[in-house]
Parts: sequence; structure tokens; C-alpha cells
Amino acid sequence: MFCPGIDESARDLDLERTELKYVLRRAVFIMAIATLAGGCDADEPSTVFEWAVNIGGPNYTGADGTRYVAEEFVSGGEVGVLDEILGSQDPQLYTSFREGDIRVDRPIANGIYDVTFHFAEPAEIGGGERLFDIIVNGKRVLHDLDVMVSRDGKIRSALTVAIPNIEVTNEHLRIEFAPTAREPILSALVVRGKSTEPDKWRLVWGDEFDRDGRPDPNRWNMEEWPARVVNDEDQAYTSRPENARVENGLLIIEARREDFEGARYTSARLQSQGKGDFLYGRFEVRAKLPRGMGTWPAIWMLPSNPFTYATTCSDDPDWQGSADCDAWPNSGEMDIMEHVGYQMGHVHGTVHTKAYYWAVWKQRKGRIIVDDVDEAFHDYVLEWSPERIDVYVDDTLYFTYMNEGSGWESWPFDHPFHLILNVAVGGMWGRSGGGIDDGVFPQQMLVDYVRVYEQIP
Repeated sequence: MFCPGIDESARDLDLERTELKYVLRRAVFIMAIATLAGGCDADEPSTVFEWAVNIGGPNYTGADGTRYVAEEFVSGGEVGVLDEILGSQDPQLYTSFREGDIRVDRPIANGIYDVTFHFAEPAEIGGGERLFDIIVNGKRVLHDLDVMVSRDGKIRSALTVAIPNIEVTNEHLRIEFAPTAREPILSALVVRGKSTEPDKWRLVWGDEFDRDGRPDPNRWNMEEWPARVVNDEDQAYTSRPENARVENGLLIIEARREDFEGARYTSARLQSQGKGDFLYGRFEVRAKLPRGMGTWPAIWMLPSNPFTYATTCSDDPDWQGSADCDAWPNSGEMDIMEHVGYQMGHVHGTVHTKAYYWAVWKQRKGRIIVDDVDEAFHDYVLEWSPERIDVYVDDTLYFTYMNEGSGWESWPFDHPFHLILNVAVGGMWGRSGGGIDDGVFPQQMLVDYVRVYEQIP
């Protein structure tokens, strides 16, 4: 890791101040459950409750170590079988499923839990042909889920959806599925108690955005691009204060509806290449997201040397917009957070590699439902080691990608990456839900802080 261009005395003071904030914020209530009754010896390591069930299938251990039990506490519907599952490191988990009036009723200690659902559309159907709601302990947590559409418009492709902070007050977890069109489906289910591990991270880089004006040039580069360079995005990226500035302890990235150098929209894209480049660590960004049709904010990482695993291009500064260069996806991409305004509250974490990316329909990704992304600040977090990548919102883990040990095509994440913060407008994904609503602009992504940690040995 290195962070050139930063005054060391100021940097140390910033890190000390930030570390104190981190410790205070992390001093939260820890719920650890050793048994269903929730008790444990204070002198023994706490055990976090976890129940994972393979619907209609046998015991199974996932690539990330999660132990799924053969079906229990699940009833209703009919068991079906699938093969040729795409988009998962655990294809066996999706080879069995239930379809129909599915019910889950599991005795469980009162507390707060994260619930993760696994699906794969088994039928040759189109968008809107299978829609259903999910109700947990009487609360509708997901409305009109379309598994096929949600998973890149493909059948037999694994979809993971996490619902955080489910409260249990009557010692039962009850899950129901209500159909809108056709019958609901379910492949697997994971329920985890809330926990905070002892601190294992040391702050090494960050920005608290406590100085008004332009974003700190010692930490951030401002991209300047015309429209349609990447992903057919509709905005021009500028370095103007209208699009990126620091005010009152917040970084403001503002997307605007205005004509600018041939574009109909403007926004900003900040990146830390050459000023914050990292090999492994914990990356934490606290942010509040924009809303509205056509917005596409992202917090993500690209390789600091994008040509590490490129085979068809040279050191071309325009590699991101070139159809003749395979620097992407060969050298990798890690998405800490993506959100499209036509699907408010659906937050995505994704990795891109040569073996697994959207063009070959094998993309590895997860999704979590967060109802207030545009109203409240949340921590968007990625933890990266030589063995795995974990993606969180706040303290909820919702996506894991394991190093398969099969070479750079599936794991190019062995060289330094840098951070990127941006708000795109439109583009292939941002427009796909119905275009751009000009009436919502201007829209802002507000960033409270960016913090990077290294693991304490």
C-alpha cells in the first residue's frame, strides 16, 4: 500500500482522529447467540447464530464455508430439480428448489437477523411472467420479485437477495411467499444473527472531507470525460465545483441536467489512482445516494495498472472506452456499491473477471434491499484478502466471492486497485428501467467519509 503526495504529519493527525471516530462508532451492541436460547459463557468466544437450509436438497457446504442443512422447517409447494446453473460458485445449491405455496416456520431466539434468499428461475419464461412478494413475520420485505429479470434477464442463473435487520419478537421466524403471477420459487435460505467481531483492522488511508472547497488533490483525481465514453453514459464528467465539492463535512457529487460540451447532463467521477492504491484491506465508504429514474451512483475499484492481464492492447489511456482492448475485464473490477434509480433500494455488489462478467452471463454478484438509501447514510464496505472478497452494507454481509485457485481469469485480484466514486446518468443500465426523468435533477451522492484499513496480523 502507498499513499504518495500526503503531508505525513497532517496524515498522521487525520488517521488518529479518524481512528477515534471509528472505535467509538464500532462500540455498538453485540448480539451473539450460542444456542437457540441465546445464552453463552462470558469467558468463552461467542458463537453467532446461523441457519442455512438447502431447499429440497441434501446437506451442503458452500464455497465460503457456509454449512447448509437438508431441508427443515420448510413446507408447501413442490420440489423441483434444475441443472446447468450459471452465475454462482455454488451451482449445487440451486439444483433443487420448491415452487408454490412455500412456508418457513423456524423457532428462533428473539433478536435481529439478516435473511438471505437464493433463487434461480427454472422455467422458459419472459419478464413479468413470475412475480411474487416475500413476507417475513407479517412484514412485506420484497414486492413483485422477478427472478429472471433481476438476474440479467436469464433463466437458470443464480440470484442472491439479502434482507437485513429482520426483528424476531415471538421466538419464531415465519416467512411466506405471495404470488402476483405464477408460483413463487426458492432454492436456499440463510439466517444469521447480528455480530461484531473484535477489531482486526488498522486505518491506513482515508478522507473525512473536513475541509471545504475542492476535493483534496493529494487524495483524488478528477476525471474529465465527454458523454458516452463508457457504458453509453449520458453525462459529461467535469472537474467543476458545480459537480464535485466539499461542504460541511461532506463530499457532494452532483449530477445536473444542463447542456455541456455536447452532453445533456453533467456529473463527477473521482478516483485515487497514484494517490491511494491498495493490495487487500477493508474499504469503507459512508454515503447517502441519489434517487430517481436515470441515476446510477457507484462506489467501486479498478486496477491501478489496468494492463496487468491485458492481452490485446498496449498502454492506452483510453482503454476504458476501447472495444479493441481487453484490459477490462481481464485485470478485474470490484463494485462495492451500485444502485440504479429505477429500482430504488436494491444495492448491488459485484466482481468482474475474464471468466465471469455480464457479456458471458456468468457474472458473480449479490443484492441487498435497503429501503432508505436516499434518506439515510449507510456504510458500503468491501473486505479483500488473497482468499476472498466480502461485500457489506453496514454490518450485513450479502455477497462473497472466493478465490477458486484457477488462475487470473477468475481471480485477477492479486495486484493493487484504487477507489472510484461517481454518479452516472443513464447509460446502458441506468436507462434500462424506463429512461431518464429530467424532473429529478439535480441529484447528489453525499459522502461522509472514505476509510481504508489493513488487516492487523
